[in-house]
Amino acid sequence: QVPVGTEIEGMNILGLVLFALVLGVALKKLGQEGEDLIRFFNSFNEATMVLVTWIMWYVPIGIMFLVGSKIVEMEDIVLLVTSLGKYIFASILGHVIHGGIILPLIYFAATRQNPYQHPDGLCFISPCSVFSSATLPSMIKCIEENNRVDKRIS
Repeated sequence: QVPVGTEIEGMNILGLVLFALVLGVALKKLGQEGEDLIRFFNSFNEATMVLVTWIMWYVPIGIMFLVGSKIVEMEDIVLLVTSLGKYIFASILGHVIHGGIILPLIYFAATRQNPYQHPDGLCFISPCSVFSSATLPSMIKCIEENNRVDKRIS
């Protein structure tokens, strides 16, 4: 039996990535003529980073009010606080074990270097994941400025 493909709703990320790669190669091949468009995209990227930074600073205020409105609607605040406290404790304990023990052991096993010598160059600005799109601008800035990583790599 011949397999039949089905159309899936959503964005075609693979097609978008492939288009971006081909466009980048084509612009580089154009030489000086493509430089204007490359500068435009670099400026657009910088403007987007500024917007994301602004959003990152104001979103916690909005979330605070959303959570606050739900807390006001609750009937048993004591149950909420104890449950939330247990969750926060478990989350912090898990992060400490993972980030303070497991990841350094993996780093040491792979590189045979001290895993605790580089944290001073990193910026821990948010409890969000460092791979979150909201924290990427700040992490990229910290990596470039504090650890002197080339902009093309970061």
